[in-house]
Amino acid sequence: MVKKGVFISIEGLDGSGKTTQAKMLVEKLQKDYNVFCTAEPSQGKIGSFIRNCCLYEEKRLPIEAEALLFAADRLEHMHKELAPALAKGKIVICDRYIYSSLAYQGSTGLSLDWIKAINSHALRPDFSLFVDVSPEKVLERLQRKKSVMETLENQQKVREFYLNFVEKGELFKIDGDRPKDVVADALYAKVMDLLEPVQLNLRK
Repeated sequence: MVKKGVFISIEGLDGSGKTTQAKMLVEKLQKDYNVFCTAEPSQGKIGSFIRNCCLYEEKRLPIEAEALLFAADRLEHMHKELAPALAKGKIVICDRYIYSSLAYQGSTGLSLDWIKAINSHALRPDFSLFVDVSPEKVLERLQRKKSVMETLENQQKVREFYLNFVEKGELFKIDGDRPKDVVADALYAKVMDLLEPVQLNLRK
């Protein structure tokens, strides 16, 4: 599989504004680049099952089953959408990807090595960015019905995992606790820095 484009994932807690930020980033990039925007859980069969049957049940599935479903959705997503877009030389922006699995399922005590193993055939992003907002603030923002993962305790643990990946240099942290336009400018500036070595080959 030859990858010609650039793959960027945007990570964050639920309610952190990452979905809005991903869309604003796409709008900025589309002026000069061919961009493909997507998200996980995907719109495929497995992703639809996760959204419709798993996230808003009163009790979580066994964590191992939850992790396997997300990994399976990721592989379907990769083959149907991500790899074809990258093969066409597009910049792919994905709202959530493998670090969501590592942070959310890892925060329950599930082995990170096992999560990595079941995702070993998935494409790796070239860059992953974490929009950081406090768990207390994100839960205040969530006006809809909260998913089984969206308790304060769960979100605090998930954030700790994300910040650990930041410390290891695997994620780039963007301070999301600012006005959305300020966050969007910071996110765009960081992405442009990361794209600098290859952007001439990606321009329209």
